[in-house]
Amino acid sequence: MSPDPAFLATAVEAVVRSGEIHLSKFRSGIRIDKKGAIDLVTEVDLEVERMFRAMVAERFPDHDVLAEELGGTSTGSKYRWVFDPLDGTTNYAHGLPIFCASLALEIDGEAEVAAVFDASRQELFTAERGVGAWLNGEPLRVSQTRDILDALLVTGFPYTVHETPEAFLKVFGAFISRARAVRRLGSAAIDLCYVAAGRMDGFWEESLQPWDTRAGALIVEEAGGRVTGLAGEPWVPANGHILASNGALHDAMLAILREVA
Repeated sequence: MSPDPAFLATAVEAVVRSGEIHLSKFRSGIRIDKKGAIDLVTEVDLEVERMFRAMVAERFPDHDVLAEELGGTSTGSKYRWVFDPLDGTTNYAHGLPIFCASLALEIDGEAEVAAVFDASRQELFTAERGVGAWLNGEPLRVSQTRDILDALLVTGFPYTVHETPEAFLKVFGAFISRARAVRRLGSAAIDLCYVAAGRMDGFWEESLQPWDTRAGALIVEEAGGRVTGLAGEPWVPANGHILASNGALHDAMLAILREVA
């Protein structure tokens, strides 16, 4: 049975309102602070997250929220919203228009609805568990690519990449030597949505947070793709690593990951 329609409606409204804030402040000389050596946070991240938390508090006061900038609440509720107010903050801070808002609602620990909005391209990706995934209301399906040599893949590096670059470059190199091409866009949520839309054939990344992937993973699955951990185990958002693909390439990507493990 589908969840309450108000949940998806709220998810859509939240990410679209987020996108409006993104665009209103984009390239406007906003304040940018550092959370780490290369990990940035802007005043927009915080403004968007506060807007969303107020929305949930008003509409669903008994729901929990886990979001990137202000942490999580834990009341024991069966409902938890997992929100990234600005995925692609580094891109945003540099004026590069590849960023989005990403939101999922978990019910009893399972993501049931998801919405990701890329305001720069006016692309709204949505999904409901067991119902489907859509881009601006049109059904999404993953690609049919079956050979890794024909694949366009996408990945990302963690904010700790400066500490152990060799480990990440080894995996990156293994995929570059086998795939048609590998891209790095700087937004895990958009990467996942592009797998769901058939624009990318597969995505892998380590050291992520649940708000980076929770919505996008559901969108991939509902578009007919496959999502696991990097060793092929069931995907657990809190573990921080993910492999998402069109399904047909999944075993080949796992084999490459095993080679360089």
